[in-house]
Amino acid sequence: MRLPILIRPFEPHDQRAAKALILAGLAAHWGELDPNQNPDLADIGASYGDGLFLVAYLGAELVGTGAFVPLDPITAEIKRMSVAAHYQRQGIGRLLLDHLIRAARKRGYRQIVLETTATWQQAITFYQKAGFHLTHITAGDAYFVLKIRT
Repeated sequence: MRLPILIRPFEPHDQRAAKALILAGLAAHWGELDPNQNPDLADIGASYGDGLFLVAYLGAELVGTGAFVPLDPITAEIKRMSVAAHYQRQGIGRLLLDHLIRAARKRGYRQIVLETTATWQQAITFYQKAGFHLTHITAGDAYFVLKIRT
């Protein structure tokens, strides 16, 4: 029997595991990483203090992350959605995203935006299934919006 997924706000003791999970996902997708490209991961608590950074645990194992940051009084931006490779396609990412959308609505945001790589079809399909609409593609990135009903 599988343990239930626990989703909760980031705490300082999650730092090492959350950073490792996100970087492992990026490395798996891109092949290698430039360590200078992810400065927000050096101190997740400080980087996402104005927004919300969530972690997903299966038992004692951190299996997913997701965050949003405010862009303006009505718009939040989704960031750092990541699920451990061996737990993908099991609904963890959707649980995280649903929690983020509910939290953004509670905080009064009217829309959520995000960007992902235009060639990352798995991510594009994921966001479209969650109700996000593609707004445009520029320089290899795909941009999405979700209007939040209050």
